[in-house]
Amino acid sequence: MKKINLALVSLLTLFVLGACGQDKEDSQTPDKLQVVATNSILADMAEIVGGDKVEVHSIVPVGTDPHEYEPLPVDIAKSTEADLIFYNGLNLETGGSGWFAKLMETSNKKAEVDFFAASLGVEPMYLTSDGKESEQDPHAWLDISNGMTYVRNIEKALAAKDAGNEAYFKAKADTYIAALEELDTKGKKEFKEIPKEQALLVTSEGAFKYFSKAYGLEAAYIWEINTESQGTPDQMSQIIDKINETKVPNLFIETSVDPRSMESVSNETGIPIYDKIFTDSLANKGEPGDSYYKMMEWNLTKIHDGLLAESK
Repeated sequence: MKKINLALVSLLTLFVLGACGQDKEDSQTPDKLQVVATNSILADMAEIVGGDKVEVHSIVPVGTDPHEYEPLPVDIAKSTEADLIFYNGLNLETGGSGWFAKLMETSNKKAEVDFFAASLGVEPMYLTSDGKESEQDPHAWLDISNGMTYVRNIEKALAAKDAGNEAYFKAKADTYIAALEELDTKGKKEFKEIPKEQALLVTSEGAFKYFSKAYGLEAAYIWEINTESQGTPDQMSQIIDKINETKVPNLFIETSVDPRSMESVSNETGIPIYDKIFTDSLANKGEPGDSYYKMMEWNLTKIHDGLLAESK
């Protein structure tokens, strides 16, 4: 889809809002909180905790990279009308072009009043590339214990906006967190089976540092974050050398990146790509990985099975 410059988008907002005003009764359910989330993962969490008390719009479409995004007129309209907006933080939407900050300014929204970081309270990890050591790694949700923090933050923000349904939101969040906690505990137990010399998780983007720390792996990658150059000769050479020093049996490719760099690494090393795994986006509805719980269940299963396989 063709990107639209934010400056142009702001001029289009009056027309979009006018149209939304005419159709508001048809497009929104009375008494439901209007919630906007910056990506499909946060939208899924908000839908589960909010239940039938909320209507949720995800800004970044499924399968699209949230690091660099250009909001569309509908995103501005939804954000302007929203009661609550959830974003990840930790240098995700606020990194690169800073599209989220611009969107909040255009929508006339205020931090901690209208929009909230779901990652509040998470202990951040940091990038390691030269010159980026002070930048936070945004991919905290890939550690399920952090995902549970996200859920609790979403619950509290919903309850603050709709105090009459506080008990409802808490019950929904409690049930959700119990399921995530069980999945997390199971994953940590099963990953102990992987031999140390095979416990290297190789992906295209360095999005799995939180995941690797949680489940006893070492993270390796071609490039560190999607806002930087991807698949340069130096990056390719470094990851190939790293792989050749280990007995890692399989590589992985993320659903939201171009597969060609990892395919080249696979060809150079003779190590196969085991399967696709999820990072910045859920799958389309009806497909495996179409919720946060299901994407993490998929990742745990695929990565565990792929690294437990016999090495070359």
